[in-house]
Amino acid sequence: MKDSTAVPSHFSLDEWINNPLKDAEITEDIVEIDWMENSEDKSKSLKKIDEIYEDADEAYEIEWVNEELAEQRTLTLKQRRILGNLYYHWRSYKDSSGQGGEVYNHVPCRTKIQGRSPDVAYITPQLAKHFGELEVFPQSFPLVAEVASPADLAEELIAKSHEYLRSGSEEVWLILPENRWIIIITENQKLIFGSGDIVYTQRLLNGFSVEVDELLG
Repeated sequence: MKDSTAVPSHFSLDEWINNPLKDAEITEDIVEIDWMENSEDKSKSLKKIDEIYEDADEAYEIEWVNEELAEQRTLTLKQRRILGNLYYHWRSYKDSSGQGGEVYNHVPCRTKIQGRSPDVAYITPQLAKHFGELEVFPQSFPLVAEVASPADLAEELIAKSHEYLRSGSEEVWLILPENRWIIIITENQKLIFGSGDIVYTQRLLNGFSVEVDELLG
């Protein structure tokens, strides 16, 4: 899928993991292509995104990128299994813990840059009550997860995580099945969990944890 999220040409995943200053560099590049924030008619752009999703038969199969309709990549069986596992665990925990809220997969939202459909998303009961049932959520979801495909570049997923964080998300999970890594990114930290580790939430769904190997299968 064509993606407008900008990444420095000299980006290094290993360097990013060990150097938090790289976060600011990626964010600066995103600001440069933030057409929606700089648009003279932002309201018209937002309305167009809503109309696109309302008219689509399968809203979770598309994203609105750089003022163009872009189809989502086709998920592999492995991605679908992991996505289903995470959806099940988050949904079960929000019920059993009494924290409430809603868990979705492939649900459309608006970031400050474009329209996105994260693989898995959680919304708090407070926000669910405030916004009600909408065709398109008007900001990034508080807790978001993206499952990488073999064709996805890690640096592009990381740049997308900053896009989510700048638009309302508090915590983003990047799941890299081929590496058997789960990277959790918040405003002030990034954590990496691998095979044999127990991964846990940082800001939302407090107390949730699951074995990485159980989640990845």
